[in-house]
Amino acid sequence: MAKTRTKFICSSCGFESPKWLGKCPSCGEWNTFSEEIEERSNSGKVIAKKEFSIVKLNTIGSETEKRFSTNIPEFDRVLGGGILPGSVILLGGDPGIGKSTLVMQAAAKISGNVLYVTGEESIKQIAQRANRLKVDAGKISALAETDINTIITAAKQNKTDILIIDSIQTMFDPKLDNAPGTVTQIRECTAELMNHAKAENYSVIIVGHVTKDGIIAGPKVLEHIVDTVLQFEGEKNHSFRILRAQKNRFGSTNEIGIFEMHDTGLTEVKNPSEVFLNSQSRTSTGSVITASMEGSRPVLFEVQALVTPSNFGNPQRVATGFDYRRLSILLAVLEKRAGLRLSAANVYLNMAGGIRIDEPAVDIAVCISIASSLKDAEVKKDIVAVGEVGLGGEIRSISNIEKRIQEAEKLGLSEIIVPASSVKNMKLNSKIKLTAVKSIEEALAEAFK
Repeated sequence: MAKTRTKFICSSCGFESPKWLGKCPSCGEWNTFSEEIEERSNSGKVIAKKEFSIVKLNTIGSETEKRFSTNIPEFDRVLGGGILPGSVILLGGDPGIGKSTLVMQAAAKISGNVLYVTGEESIKQIAQRANRLKVDAGKISALAETDINTIITAAKQNKTDILIIDSIQTMFDPKLDNAPGTVTQIRECTAELMNHAKAENYSVIIVGHVTKDGIIAGPKVLEHIVDTVLQFEGEKNHSFRILRAQKNRFGSTNEIGIFEMHDTGLTEVKNPSEVFLNSQSRTSTGSVITASMEGSRPVLFEVQALVTPSNFGNPQRVATGFDYRRLSILLAVLEKRAGLRLSAANVYLNMAGGIRIDEPAVDIAVCISIASSLKDAEVKKDIVAVGEVGLGGEIRSISNIEKRIQEAEKLGLSEIIVPASSVKNMKLNSKIKLTAVKSIEEALAEAFK
């Protein structure tokens, strides 16, 4: 009997080692190695396929291939217009966030032949979920199976257009001795699905679990195999869910889809600005409205700040939905350029609604909200502030200024503070009052008039 050999694989980058290591020498991550059975081929010979063809690219038609629409506009927006035939999509998210709900609702609305494969639930449980979500269950074919070879055969016999795998961590290839959920099984099963999807020209949606660090479970090479990586995220204390594209070979990665979770499933948020400003208190201190670009559309939301005296040596700096390091920079600019004493104060910053913002266009709103809370002074009613703050206290220009102004005007706001450099070449004729500022001192003076 041949001796079973084991190896250790990094779950972050896929690096292999004959022994366990605390730190991966390839990606530098700690405690990512897991022991797995080493797979060896029966023959050392490499045999090429008997038939293959080499073609010139100019002989391939350039017409755009028709996509399958999910008939959920927010989902289609993130995908780049729909599901492209032959593509492999990986959908990740925290447990209970609504991944299975999203793919179930999409499966019932897609106009193609859909096969829903479940490895975690029984067919009866899937049927009960379809009834609870009130979707057209007659359009969905379901299969409870974990053997990847059986699934591929079933997809071919069923003439499937869209194959949904829920979830990849439960699938296994009987040719491998490793247990389901290990790095080797996840990688090989995904590779098998991709090869057959490209050959048979059907699309695959793979649902994947995430680790405690928020990364999709399995090696990083899994994200390189698939065509699109979607992240479904949201706060447990909020009903809103945001769908982001971390990778998309057939579309933009800047778009997001916003949903709201109800008892009967997910509903689209077609105008997120109205939702995020629904409970906004226009008269409280430390509260300012700003406009951020999420893909090709502007979203208005509230920036909240709370500044309190610190009774200890090191004041606290807490930011929710905003980069902590960026907050430290803005506090230093306010103290140096605007003369606000913040070094001895606790500062708490929150992007209302559970939204996460990374673009610098909200800098000016963050600064105004902090100054408002520090001075305990109310900001002017129905005012919006957008602009990037430089280290010298200057307000730098931002992109898509016209779209932000149109969104603010559509929601009935009366004034918007914008960078002076962004107004010069603007051709938009708007009824909303434009207040152009060049420095953070000017912005603060205009906000509290």
